[in-house]
Amino acid sequence: MSSVSPIQIPRRLPLLLTNEGVLLPGSTMRTSVDSARNLQLVRSRLLKGTSLQSTILGVIPNTPDPASDAQDLPPLHRIGTAALAVQVVGSNWPKPHYTLLITGLCRFQIVQVLKEKPYPVAEVEQLDRLEEFPNTCKTREELGELSEQFYKYAVQILDAVSLEERFKMTIPLLVRQIEGLKLLQKTRKHKQDDDKRVIAIRPIRRITHIPGTLEDDDEDEDNDDIVMLERKIRTSSMPEQAHKVCVKEIKRLKKMPQSMPEYALTRNYLELMVELPWNKSTTDRLDIRAARILLDNDHYAMEKLKKRVLEYLAVRQLKNNLKGPILCFVGPPGVGKTSVGRSVAKTLGREFHRIALGGVCDQSDIRGHRRTYVGSMPGRIINGLKTVGVNNPVFLLDEVDKLGKSLQGDPAAALLEVLDPEQNHNFTDHYLNVAFDLSQVLFIATANTTATIPPALLDRMEIIQVPGYTQEEKIEIAHRHLIPKQLEQHGLTPQQIQIPQVTTLDIITRYTREAGVRSLDRKFGAICRAVAVKVAEGQHKEAKLDRYDVAEGEGGREHILEDAKPESISDTTDLALPPEMPILIDFHALKDILGPPMYEMEVSERLSQPGVAIGLAWTPLGGEIMFVEASRMDGEGQLTLTGQLGDVMKESAHLAISWLRSNAKKYHLTNASGSFDLLDNTDIHLHFPAGAVTKDGPSAGVTIVTCLASLFSGRLVRSDVAMTGEITLRGLVLPVGGIKDKVLAAHRAGLKRVIIPQRNEKDLEEIPGNVRQDLSFVTASCLDEVLNAAFDGGFTVSTRPGLLNSKL
Repeated sequence: MSSVSPIQIPRRLPLLLTNEGVLLPGSTMRTSVDSARNLQLVRSRLLKGTSLQSTILGVIPNTPDPASDAQDLPPLHRIGTAALAVQVVGSNWPKPHYTLLITGLCRFQIVQVLKEKPYPVAEVEQLDRLEEFPNTCKTREELGELSEQFYKYAVQILDAVSLEERFKMTIPLLVRQIEGLKLLQKTRKHKQDDDKRVIAIRPIRRITHIPGTLEDDDEDEDNDDIVMLERKIRTSSMPEQAHKVCVKEIKRLKKMPQSMPEYALTRNYLELMVELPWNKSTTDRLDIRAARILLDNDHYAMEKLKKRVLEYLAVRQLKNNLKGPILCFVGPPGVGKTSVGRSVAKTLGREFHRIALGGVCDQSDIRGHRRTYVGSMPGRIINGLKTVGVNNPVFLLDEVDKLGKSLQGDPAAALLEVLDPEQNHNFTDHYLNVAFDLSQVLFIATANTTATIPPALLDRMEIIQVPGYTQEEKIEIAHRHLIPKQLEQHGLTPQQIQIPQVTTLDIITRYTREAGVRSLDRKFGAICRAVAVKVAEGQHKEAKLDRYDVAEGEGGREHILEDAKPESISDTTDLALPPEMPILIDFHALKDILGPPMYEMEVSERLSQPGVAIGLAWTPLGGEIMFVEASRMDGEGQLTLTGQLGDVMKESAHLAISWLRSNAKKYHLTNASGSFDLLDNTDIHLHFPAGAVTKDGPSAGVTIVTCLASLFSGRLVRSDVAMTGEITLRGLVLPVGGIKDKVLAAHRAGLKRVIIPQRNEKDLEEIPGNVRQDLSFVTASCLDEVLNAAFDGGFTVSTRPGLLNSKL
């Protein structure tokens, strides 16, 4: 036995009372210090002491007692353990306390308590020496880690000073622990043997299976997920690269225990791989004539859009392996962009899948998550292909102009590969990590505006404008599609309700003002609900009348009174005939159902004084008419602009006032004092009503000039004229966009003359014929022509003969 220097503890030891267990010599434990006595001991001895002696404490096991913090010292156990404080950790939240890491050195016996406050100090006698039994340290340490159910045994072992007594107490406990470990080991071994036996029996069953027996070989294979996956991989028609990846992953899966988290991840990945339509596709229906009829029946107008779809069908009929085009329908809400995409899929005989992109700000939604992340999943493109089950569906990417951007990446940039016909035949989702061919997918994107679409993404798409509808088109759409749909949804028939076209026109002009037909559809729904109430009440009255007649025939009204107890005799006098069918919806019925008209024709009223002109604006919701008002007052030559105007529109206002000041003598424009300097002692205020709506753009330049010219000349602008166009400092009129939507807005407002830039004359070809017949178009190349067309009798001294003022 190697010699070990004996451990000598001080004769006087501070006592640490603990109720968290029994510390045995040679073992280590953590104990909390939160009582007043123990806190004083730690602060006085451990935190302020500098010698090794100050870190040796006497640890006494103390039974938990609510009165442990009382003034009197509780009864102390006579045997304790001298311990070395290895670590002290303190905290002040929620209350001051410390945590000690202590290691037991040897036993001691309390001879007498020397003092009790502020912490107990006792004279002790050392009972054992560690060097006499060095091989028992490990056993004591393991025994000290027993749970609380061995607390009493641990105290008895602590009290046993003699080696023989300690052996008698510890050997039974150790034998019990060893038996428990043997039993646990035996149980695990049996489980492993059973698993091996099951794995070995399965192939034997397949080999020795005799047809006609009760055991079914297919049922065994269905229960074995790995075997089923392996069979699906073997019979799938995926490309060679994807097949190699799947074979490699299935081999890894066989070696994994099912308890591993990666097992479920790998299995989900393989199931997705075998479910993807690598080579499964539908056959296109390439009958051009039938496709034209189907599109015309489903959608009224939209000639340009339907023409493009038929062109694709024609080329697809001539060339079998045509790559799918990338179309983008741009137009205001409610014009049928999404429903057209569904009709295109129906026309081609393809599956349809819609992907809503509004608010998406994570590029992983498009390209998927890498499988290294917890909860990883494929992107919406691959997930959509799994849903439809074919590799040539029609994908509708809805609201592509409302994509966001965040720290997780830019989904618009992720769409660049998806929407590029030269790249998407080799699209790689992060989750799959193998290429998938998207070239046969017909992608259709929808947007309200192209202004918020990144240029690189916009370059990859073929833009097809879907403008708003004219009043005549809305009437046709209402009677072909909207009214029959609402009647069906509300359980009504044409024999019960009739809505004439003149009533539909009143709804369009007085109760809705939109480019699409969504609000119009909701108004028809409100009418149908009101009529449904009348029809239901009429049926109830018919039933009451029939019952009344039966009662009369059977001998009098007393029979009714017994049948209908809650009703009084006076109720029978109120029995009126049900409303005549069909119920005709006229303007009076509209006012009762929908309330007073929301939009009245206020154009002539607002232009009843100088300084007001009507402009045309384009918004993502379609075209709108816009009033511009001006007033002047005495001041210091300041120009005030209100109406939430953007920088471009503010610059247009400054351009307009500068051009008018430079041409004041030519048009005989003076201020209130008769001076040609329009801003001499004069302030001008320009206001654009609907102040809560932000406005910007250059197309209001000609309207501002006309408004100011009316203000300074005192002449009224024609009340049936609207205009649009950008101006320059030299008085030229430059082209603008959105001409069709703006013209339709003027037509909806009942205006008769529209002034547009001369270079926009080509855009008039897109205007429907009936609208062109109702409107008079003036194309202007300079502001002289604009002013001549905006005022009755012209604005200059001699009207220029080259002015185009004709019906196109």
